[in-house]
Amino acid sequence: MESENPISPIGQKPVLELDEDLDPAGLPKNFGTNQHMHVNEETKERLRLLLWQFKAPVRYAVAYGSGVFSQGVKSTSQKPMIDLIFGVTYTQHWHSLNIQQHRDHYSFLGSLGSRVVSFTQDKLGAGVYFNPYVEINGIMVKYGVVNIDTLCRDLTEWNTIYMAGRLHKPVKILRNDPRVLLANQVNLLSAVRVALLLLPETFTELTLYTTIAGLSYMGDPRMSLPTENPHKVQNIVNNQLSNLRRLYSPLIHQLPNVYFVKDSLSWNDSPSNTMLVQDMDPVRRGNMVRRLPKAFRERLYVQYQKKFAIPQSEFRKMIGATEDEERVSKKQGGEFEQRIAKDLTNIRGEVATAIKKTVGWPSTAQSVKGILTAGPVKSWKYLSEKITKWKESKKSPDYSTKR
Repeated sequence: MESENPISPIGQKPVLELDEDLDPAGLPKNFGTNQHMHVNEETKERLRLLLWQFKAPVRYAVAYGSGVFSQGVKSTSQKPMIDLIFGVTYTQHWHSLNIQQHRDHYSFLGSLGSRVVSFTQDKLGAGVYFNPYVEINGIMVKYGVVNIDTLCRDLTEWNTIYMAGRLHKPVKILRNDPRVLLANQVNLLSAVRVALLLLPETFTELTLYTTIAGLSYMGDPRMSLPTENPHKVQNIVNNQLSNLRRLYSPLIHQLPNVYFVKDSLSWNDSPSNTMLVQDMDPVRRGNMVRRLPKAFRERLYVQYQKKFAIPQSEFRKMIGATEDEERVSKKQGGEFEQRIAKDLTNIRGEVATAIKKTVGWPSTAQSVKGILTAGPVKSWKYLSEKITKWKESKKSPDYSTKR
């Protein structure tokens, strides 16, 4: 499997340095190869056939979860569902076609027409519409539909971190789109930067991946209820280390302020013993703060304005000083960003608070919306299975929090 690795080996510079202003239509042929995960041929064929069951046009499609990648959970219940996400261009048009073909996939909302379905998708929660417990070719599937603009906005700006957080973890791309490929590469790089702000100067590769994988679960109300495996993040990381390395190692090498301690690393090196060091220089960390996703960065700025008790007029001047043409083009941090970077005592807590505030409401609204989109029967079934998995995780011999 490792011989099929499509990305640069650990310890070498990637072929392409990421430019966030690249034109999606002109991406190099090998751009984003780190996002392509390997699955066995049987799974690949099964996923391909699932996608072909939908006549409505899908621009971007991924499969994920324990039905595609092992999360190390041995459940006594039935085989896990395969989770799919479809990125579509026109929400109402897509649902209109899909309701005609697959009316049985929808709850009572399907009877109200594609206008109501698309409104529910785009205006409530995080902009995703899920149809769970759909049987296709003898396989149980849950698929979510998201407008391509909504998807790319969250990937680049982190306005909800709902889809961005999903794509922080490995997914199997079934149908690619250059715009999403570029947006997600920016998203993955943002995840590394935010994780660095949450981590000390020295840390392990395993700690980095655990931090990244856990970002979207911070502030998610489901994690505080008996409906999610409390070791979900740990299971994902421990069982997908090779895929996480494939996803993130080339991006780590693109950042000038973090590096592996060991010069020459192989894919056989244990992530729990592989050390990284980040540069704590406030200028470089200030630049990193300036390059955070727009919506998330603005939320963090407002928190620090209150923390530093900066008057609104002065705050606008400070922000304006960092928004001059040269700094915008180079994405360089100014005095305010460097002041944030120097706040080593509190920055982890402030970043964590910004994540929780970003994730909390969209995730809560999306969960409530699920009752409408799935219907009461499927919603109860879904909740019951989640509670069962939570109970099984408590009995699991892998309950330990070993790192």
